[in-house]
Amino acid sequence: MTTLGIFLVATPGLEQPLADEARAAGFADPVVVPGGVETRGDWPEVWRANLVLRCATRVLVRVGEFRAMHLAQLDKRAHKFPWDQILRPDQSVRVEATCRKSRIYHAGAAAQRIERAITDVLGAPLTDDAAIVVKLRIEDDLAVISLDSSGESLHKRGHKEAVAKAPMRETMAAAFLRECGYRGTEPVYDPMCGSGTFVIEAAEIATGLLPGRSRHFAFEDFASFDLDIWARMKAESAAHAPRFRFSGSDRDAGAVRMSAANAARAGVDDWCDFTLGPIADAVPPEGPPGLVMINPPYGARIGNKGPLYGLHANMGEVLRGRFKGWRVGIVTSEPSLARATGLPFREPGPIVAHGGLKVRLYQTDPL
Repeated sequence: MTTLGIFLVATPGLEQPLADEARAAGFADPVVVPGGVETRGDWPEVWRANLVLRCATRVLVRVGEFRAMHLAQLDKRAHKFPWDQILRPDQSVRVEATCRKSRIYHAGAAAQRIERAITDVLGAPLTDDAAIVVKLRIEDDLAVISLDSSGESLHKRGHKEAVAKAPMRETMAAAFLRECGYRGTEPVYDPMCGSGTFVIEAAEIATGLLPGRSRHFAFEDFASFDLDIWARMKAESAAHAPRFRFSGSDRDAGAVRMSAANAARAGVDDWCDFTLGPIADAVPPEGPPGLVMINPPYGARIGNKGPLYGLHANMGEVLRGRFKGWRVGIVTSEPSLARATGLPFREPGPIVAHGGLKVRLYQTDPL
């Protein structure tokens, strides 16, 4: 099969855990670059990346490239491109273009040439809301054509219908769990569980449930798609009962209900417990020490941060006093709030974009 360039898009700041995950999953020579990870493979590897990678936000596939010094040359070479090998005439398409440091500088005009070639050669309809996206990037006069193989962002696993305020995306949660060394072999507890994302993601990792098992992907409507290979790939995964339970609590009864409902939709409710209660009442779940993972309120949407210092100080006191042997990971935008916990954090992780804020992971060794 043809070897393709595969670009795994990461949340900015979380490229390294994605590269580590891709390497552990057997993808070829993953290399960290700004905004993601580069690897290579055939079409089934593209499908597998969407199915198994938890930290990637989408999977782009480089399907061809050629030199184009002016629009007429772009038009001519786009008409010779083998669109019928990658796209279907019955599936609508949209084209996105960018131009940088090239003689072709008008992205809109460049996109029109690609659109015209697709309709002339293939006959596929063009719509503004098409799920299939052809991406043209012209840089230094080199036109690179890629496809978005994912469709909707990969954080949309297909299970979480109920969300709390400022929810943690599943892809980010997976990356932060990986950065904390979590590999599915220990319990995880979140005393401010919100929608249950950390807890559910941890349970899925421990049970071997694949993140893409329940959703549709754009590549399923490509000309290169093979349903039999895809069905076998999905069937090869076998979930198993984990050795530990995964727990969350929250002072908001609605959050507890949401978490339980989301866990049920994800199929991990047999191994997850969600209880009502404030951080002051948090106690370790039964079993060996593991990882406490928290995305506490930052104050950015609250205005007055004063009460949050007391909340974080209380959190640190509870964790130091009751969670001996547990590691702690806290995601926050405020270094001063992290310091207020009094926890012995390592050097914080890289800055990560989250909902218009810049957050970092603060983690400890076993307390």
